[in-house]
Amino acid sequence: MARTRELVDAAAERLRAAGSETPRLDSELLLAFAIGVDRTAVIAHGDAPVGSDAEAAFQALVKRRGAGEPVAYLRGMKEFHGIALTVDRRALIPRPETEELVDRTIDEIMSRLTAAIREEPLRVVDVGTGSGAIAVSVAVVLRARRVPAADVSIVAVDADPDALDLARENAVSHGVGDRMSFDEADLLPEEAGPWDIVAANLPYVRSDVVDDLERQRLSPAFEPRRALDGGPDGLAVIGRLLDRLPEALATDGVALLEIGADQGEAIVALAADRLPGWSCTVIADLAGLPRIARLARDMGRTP
Repeated sequence: MARTRELVDAAAERLRAAGSETPRLDSELLLAFAIGVDRTAVIAHGDAPVGSDAEAAFQALVKRRGAGEPVAYLRGMKEFHGIALTVDRRALIPRPETEELVDRTIDEIMSRLTAAIREEPLRVVDVGTGSGAIAVSVAVVLRARRVPAADVSIVAVDADPDALDLARENAVSHGVGDRMSFDEADLLPEEAGPWDIVAANLPYVRSDVVDDLERQRLSPAFEPRRALDGGPDGLAVIGRLLDRLPEALATDGVALLEIGADQGEAIVALAADRLPGWSCTVIADLAGLPRIARLARDMGRTP
């Protein structure tokens, strides 16, 4: 009977040869999933025997991973902002970088709730919600901080009904389905708003890069192209959202948009062109790379 360590070692070599950037981590996660334990148990008990059924399931997973299928899809879940989200091919796999967008959104919500007594709930929209990662994570944190559901209205929006179903599933599984609503729409719902906070992780990868990923059969090639492809410059979809902001955003509202690490200067230029009289501040992530564009009307200027 095979032992956990030898199975991980052999699989890691296979995945390394197949081009995985994290072959040992992938192997440990997949073996843990096949056995039904946490990854820490696989690491801590390298001499533990693995049953034939679990080994067969593991080898099948390794084969699929070697063909490029993401580990998150193979396991059917992804850890994000302290919670486990169900993921599948209906939506993009949440990235760790997007946790910064969640944190910034929560900061904006809390600062507005504590600044003054509000007669109406704060209106927050997650544009292009996909798996619901941003909206669900925000709702979970607000519940943990005992913010009344009536104080913040969270709407998750996506143009794809299948992705929206996945977002609903994640909201319900984390007990925040009653703190959110869902709307099928292209970017923002018609005749809705004005929004106090717009949060969006829209497609921002250049089309030629997506083409290259698909040719190489890398992990992102298994994800919905619509969730990745941001057009020739990566900012086509984001640009369409910028065009909607003057009507959609409250006078003192803010939009927080995730961008690519090489798009800091480009988003500032695009905002200056599409939103004269607005401010656009680029926020860096922990690695010092551009990650979030914060857009708001410059209240000290006349457009």
